[in-house]
Amino acid sequence: MKIDPKSRTDLSAQIAQAIRDAIISGDLNVDERLPSEAELSDHFQVSRPTVREALKRLAAQSLIRTQRGASGGAFVNRISFEDAYPQQVTTSTLLLSMNAVSFDTACEARYALERACAPLSAERRTADHLATMRAEIFRQTQPGLTDEAFCASDVSFHRALVDGAGNPVLSYQLAGAVEAMQPLMNMITFTARDRERIVELHTQIADALEAGQAAEVDAHLATLCAYTTTLAHDVMEARAKAKG
Repeated sequence: MKIDPKSRTDLSAQIAQAIRDAIISGDLNVDERLPSEAELSDHFQVSRPTVREALKRLAAQSLIRTQRGASGGAFVNRISFEDAYPQQVTTSTLLLSMNAVSFDTACEARYALERACAPLSAERRTADHLATMRAEIFRQTQPGLTDEAFCASDVSFHRALVDGAGNPVLSYQLAGAVEAMQPLMNMITFTARDRERIVELHTQIADALEAGQAAEVDAHLATLCAYTTTLAHDVMEARAKAKG
């Protein structure tokens, strides 16, 4: 593990990156104890506070964990897909907001990714996935449900569809699409969309999944994509006329 003292990059960040690279390459294995702060300080030729800051960076990313006591220290952590979801969602949200991605582009990507899950979900979804989707559909029909709660239910419904594919890598990759893109799209369309229409499409999707009809799931998702895009165009056109 090496760093470049002449680099303008913060030394603690360089150390954190060096240790991260060692973990990714397998030079440091899961549950392996890292060298002590004193040993890392000597190795990198930096102060212990600098090493400590690097370890804090790694702990914040769930790459290491610390234990106290005689057998304690810093250890390589085993990251679960569930632990990594929040970072994926945050990164996706930032990318969308900072790069001014158009609604059509976000909608196209989000539904293309979800439709790719449809065949697997139709084959592998469990009773629990279906129960989650049915519960969210029921929730969406309740009078007095706020727009925020409806949007949250919408996300939970689609997340269950993705998780129904039974592939944790896909679930992780689509976490950003469902939990970052979907809320952003909901923010634009929630004032105009017909809840009954959404519930109807969600019911058709759940029915097709339960019947194992992948082509039907795909067709209903395509309809939902087209409906969402049309709503967004109508909303943005109305806003433009109001300003003009």
